[in-house]
Amino acid sequence: MSSSSSPPSSLGGVGGGEEPSSSRSRRRAGNDVWPEPFVEDLALLVATDASRSIGRLAAAQALSVIFQVCSTWQAVSHSDLLWQNLTRRIWNRHNLLRQTWREEYIYWHQTANNFLHHRYTYNTLHFVPENNENDDNNNNNIDSLFCRRLALSDHHLAAGFSDGSVQLFYLPTRLHLSTFHPHHRDRLGRFSRAVSGIILSDVQLVFASLDGDIHVVVIGDAAPPRRAHLGDVVNDGALVDFTGCDQWWVGLYAGVPGRAFHIWNKETEELLFVGGELTDPEALMGWHLLTEVTELVGRIRVTTQETAVACTSLQIMVIDLQNQGIIIRAQPFRRGHIVASFDARNETLVAVDNRDVASVRRADDLEEICRFNVRGANQRGIVGCMNGGYALMWIGNVIRVWEIQHGAYLYSIRERIGDINAIIADERYLAACSSGATIHLWDFGAQ
Repeated sequence: MSSSSSPPSSLGGVGGGEEPSSSRSRRRAGNDVWPEPFVEDLALLVATDASRSIGRLAAAQALSVIFQVCSTWQAVSHSDLLWQNLTRRIWNRHNLLRQTWREEYIYWHQTANNFLHHRYTYNTLHFVPENNENDDNNNNNIDSLFCRRLALSDHHLAAGFSDGSVQLFYLPTRLHLSTFHPHHRDRLGRFSRAVSGIILSDVQLVFASLDGDIHVVVIGDAAPPRRAHLGDVVNDGALVDFTGCDQWWVGLYAGVPGRAFHIWNKETEELLFVGGELTDPEALMGWHLLTEVTELVGRIRVTTQETAVACTSLQIMVIDLQNQGIIIRAQPFRRGHIVASFDARNETLVAVDNRDVASVRRADDLEEICRFNVRGANQRGIVGCMNGGYALMWIGNVIRVWEIQHGAYLYSIRERIGDINAIIADERYLAACSSGATIHLWDFGAQ
């Protein structure tokens, strides 16, 4: 990993911002035969191979070798199109937040290096709970709030709680922006309105409740949340987890056999598919979620635009979203699985079994990439998450970090935050919510 600490800052200048495509289509005046298209394709191939075989930080060193072959090859480093393709391929970043794509690539390389070397700033986020006129108990006691879900975007963090409320924060200032509540309806249990999933971008927030209701908020708009879907607990069961992407919303249900997966078209909000038996063994637990705090029944994550991966304590399953729920692969857990440890990002997932062994797998075929030991998970509890390069596990009041290419243990987060209910990480931030609804935020962003 010694090469991973070398940022790509010496790899040349910057060009203009063009749409991603092969450079073969670009005409170059004054010379009919230029090797740039070949070199760009080669650079992308070599960087991708280094990222997959060694780790994402190794792509910079691989690029440096390519650009030092000769002056003509070095000139390719000025292609902003190349850096755009590299940023998308290596860092899975599709939005330009800096001046050029080369600067974008360097920023995410340095931020990942900060994750590797334990460099961050730490803050806590604060809010005052609002009285909800639709809350039958009208309870604004922050000590009674139980955080169920966290979500991150480039500039926002959302936290969903057991009372159905969602708190929205603006990350650049660390300030609380808004509180959102679901529409009033008859309850089927104390926690029927508890938040079970959040999809967050910088323009829209979508949140779901255990009773199956789904609400949509336009960020920056003064309008209250709009109910996009009215849940039907009796016929569907409890909506135990909810996620999505640019194309789909996906819900994981438990309580009614044969209705585990619900898939919606994100643009039209049309329900396209209902089916699946993944949570049938946990049907009774699904009903208990409505009335009491229990262990997690299941989790589901969208891994690409085409697939989603879901898990329970007994099984992990990959489904095809494009073909409405066709099972691509399923794998039972002989040792059982700690659902709260499961997470997936891009095309990789992590899960811890009941013998404290964490397994990192490819999300498409469930092939194991590496494994590592997570000591004390069963005795002290575990809550896990991951980003594109690292797995982070809360175990016994400590958050520990592993890299996911080879399973090497890296370090423990310095801050001791007590018991936590939810944790999430992306390529820049780590966030967790502890008792008393205290939200902790670690920022690894390059300065």
